[in-house]
Amino acid sequence: MADLKKLIAACKKNKRSAQKQLYDVLADQLYWTCKRYLKHEEEVEEALADSFYTIFTKLDQLKHDDAIYTWSKRITINNCLKRVKTNFTHLYIDDMKTHPATQQVAEASLEEHQLLKLVDELPEGCQTIFKLYVIEGYAHKEIAKLLKISTGTSKSQLNVAKTKLKSLIHLYYYQNEKTNEQAG
Repeated sequence: MADLKKLIAACKKNKRSAQKQLYDVLADQLYWTCKRYLKHEEEVEEALADSFYTIFTKLDQLKHDDAIYTWSKRITINNCLKRVKTNFTHLYIDDMKTHPATQQVAEASLEEHQLLKLVDELPEGCQTIFKLYVIEGYAHKEIAKLLKISTGTSKSQLNVAKTKLKSLIHLYYYQNEKTNEQAG
């Protein structure tokens, strides 16, 4: 932790080598945070670059050096949400993407990456709120403030997301079960 404090102190003095080291420490985690919210690699890279710009220019606002991971992740999520908000004008979109790509599942359980693929099939508004609430741990009040919606809208969108996700899981298992029966 002492090394991290020295690294952050050097970054606050705009030392490029320290900024590169801090980038190396944070980049993977922040990249995958961007990937949860943005679909196109170009958008992910732009959001990541914007996030690091904000991190390095506002590093003096970091009150506790050991909070760098949480603080930088919040900046990154906010940058991603700015991009998402420009793309979603209607929170209630009934159309899910046409049939999710299904894969053969040998086990009777859904793995994390498979579940995340199904979450990506949800309408964008539901998907964003689901990720903020379930994956990132934001409260409905925080989500409402971030997305400039009501707390009730956040809650109802989470319920819609859960309902649609349940039906996708059923569809996923039903298709795989049916495929397995036909193969056997």
